[in-house]
Amino acid sequence: MNTALRITAFTAGLAAAFGLALGVGNATGSVPSPKPATTGHGGHGTGAPGQQSGGHAGHDEAPGHDEAPGGGTAAEHLPGGLQISERGYTLSVEQPFVTAGSPTDLRFRILGADGKPVTAYRQQHEKELHLIVAPRDLSTFQHLHPTLAADGTWSAPTAVPAAGEYRVYADFTPAGATEGLTLGADLHASGDLHPAPLPETGRTVTVDGYTVTLGGDLTPGHSGTLTLSVSKDGRPVTDLQPYLGAYGHLVALRAGDLAYLHVHPDTTTPGPEIGFTTTAPSTGSYRLFLDFKHQDTVRTAAFTLTTGDTPAPARPTEAAGGHQH
Repeated sequence: MNTALRITAFTAGLAAAFGLALGVGNATGSVPSPKPATTGHGGHGTGAPGQQSGGHAGHDEAPGHDEAPGGGTAAEHLPGGLQISERGYTLSVEQPFVTAGSPTDLRFRILGADGKPVTAYRQQHEKELHLIVAPRDLSTFQHLHPTLAADGTWSAPTAVPAAGEYRVYADFTPAGATEGLTLGADLHASGDLHPAPLPETGRTVTVDGYTVTLGGDLTPGHSGTLTLSVSKDGRPVTDLQPYLGAYGHLVALRAGDLAYLHVHPDTTTPGPEIGFTTTAPSTGSYRLFLDFKHQDTVRTAAFTLTTGDTPAPARPTEAAGGHQH
């Protein structure tokens, strides 16, 4: 049974819907001109499975409702994930230069308007901060949950698989704030660089023996439904397990500028279908990363979807960027 979660595009602020963070960078592909919309940052909700997941905590308020530390209001027309600083908060990565393929302890802090590290956060979907790492070519994807030290330093063990430029997204809500935010910073991985075009996946991918099929389409400026169906060995999976308080997590990154979105479905059934009601901010190609948990393991199915695609299934391919947590 499908259940829907509304996700909409960034430009001004969110009004009872989800938003797409229009990040910027030199990603593979051209950057289309976004269509006008009234939206805000999208992301984590607070509901458990079967409850309304209202996006990032506080992201359902209109622009200007949340004052930045030290005075002023939340900036309008500024997309989440694009900026390293927003509303008085700054993402400070301790070492932005890493070596591809080598284990690294990714360390960073969220600094307040006074320059001091933030040490208190509101928990969203069982975590105080969600960290996303993706390369500019969108070939891979990591959803990490770092640990917080008493001095405000976050750390997450990881390794980037290949040389190149990466984008790091910190998705959080400071304690006492009425609106969450997503900050983004660059991570540089040295090594032998081999730029690759955007992966082509079709509508059906496989990851670790699971088949995930994507139905529906993205239509710029118009609401539409995306349905992701999970099966294994030809049988629908009807016992998905909650992961961070939801049966499925969706991250979308737009090719060309790394537009960011992270949402959770409002669902009362553990599969096989997970539905999302979406509105694309513009024409273009998008990478969709679905995290789902089954038999105590989290897996990621990755799709490339271009607005206007015909929603016909394609031959199964191994999910590009798929991983286990």
